[in-house]
Amino acid sequence: MANLDFFSLYKNIIAIPSISSTDPKWDQSNEAVIRLLADWFGQLGFQCEVTALPDLPGKFNLVATIGQGEGGLLLAGHTDTVPFDEGGWSKDPFKVTEEGNRLYGLGTIDMKGFFAFIVEALKEIDLTTLTKPLRILATADEETTMAGARAIAAAAELKPDYAVIGEPTGLVPVVAHKGHMSEAIRITGKSGHSSDPANGVNAMEIMHKAMGQVLRLQQDLKERYADHRFAVPQPTLNLGYIQGGDSPNRICGCCELHIDLRPTPQVGPDELMGMLKEALSPIEIHQPGCLHLQHLHEPIPAYACADDSVLVREAEKASGRAAESVNYCTEAPFIQQLGCETIVMGPGHITQAHQPDEYLDLSFVKPTTSVLQHLIRRFCL
Repeated sequence: MANLDFFSLYKNIIAIPSISSTDPKWDQSNEAVIRLLADWFGQLGFQCEVTALPDLPGKFNLVATIGQGEGGLLLAGHTDTVPFDEGGWSKDPFKVTEEGNRLYGLGTIDMKGFFAFIVEALKEIDLTTLTKPLRILATADEETTMAGARAIAAAAELKPDYAVIGEPTGLVPVVAHKGHMSEAIRITGKSGHSSDPANGVNAMEIMHKAMGQVLRLQQDLKERYADHRFAVPQPTLNLGYIQGGDSPNRICGCCELHIDLRPTPQVGPDELMGMLKEALSPIEIHQPGCLHLQHLHEPIPAYACADDSVLVREAEKASGRAAESVNYCTEAPFIQQLGCETIVMGPGHITQAHQPDEYLDLSFVKPTTSVLQHLIRRFCL
């Protein structure tokens, strides 16, 4: 490890493709990245546990631990990246290119590169002097199902006092974000010839009524659950996709609407799903059996850290930046389920994530390393 500088670590981890995607043509294993990280942290004296995710071949989590007991600090990140638009990149996404005080490559900020920052920070810390454990968590499939973080939360084996997720926030402590739910509303009617409407049940007409109910819910959410920490204070409900029917002279037999919901921390996914079902109950009463609801993906809860959090105060002090709330989602609600104060804070800007020619501005190297060292010393020494 002594012979591997920060830039070598960065290049080595970016060089390993670890795309996660709902499209099987793109989806890849993250095992090679996990094994690389286990090697890095193993050389530093960490005990490394690699766990395969159930029913997800090729997908793994890593927990690396140094120090004894419970509590302490957890530094977390995901090992997968989004797919890339080959035509949009001017550089090889799997070869770190240093140019103009930037490191270009897929995952440089979102977020495999964060693990190189951790190793760099640990070079200045005597790990034999820890009084509380330091743990490193590396997860799978954050960019799709968040299966890795969900598995960690479900196992409930880790018990840190504090957790930092190193997503690209411009080194600003993020203390709240909205959740995300994608739901399909399917109406099944009865097709028939349009010349005799009585011989069919028009699913599109029923969906028109259902959409009215959904829009009433949209307004209700706006009035009941506004949270002015966010740039868009209210929970959002977007009607994003609709498909139904196949011919003008045929009674529509099926119609499907997809909606996107972004709840604030005041309302959980189960409660919000109950509100959606209640809003649509008149449809079911009028036409029993016609309505079907289905998750397009498992819900991601909203997240908020307590206002009096010690971790937030220390992160603001170390970074020199005031805490903020954001609209995008992270693994924070699942890590928080471990019972720890949780923030999201890491190098790079979110505007560079999921973009061609993703890059890390090298001006983040020293301040990020310094912040990590401050937090490790504060919570583990």
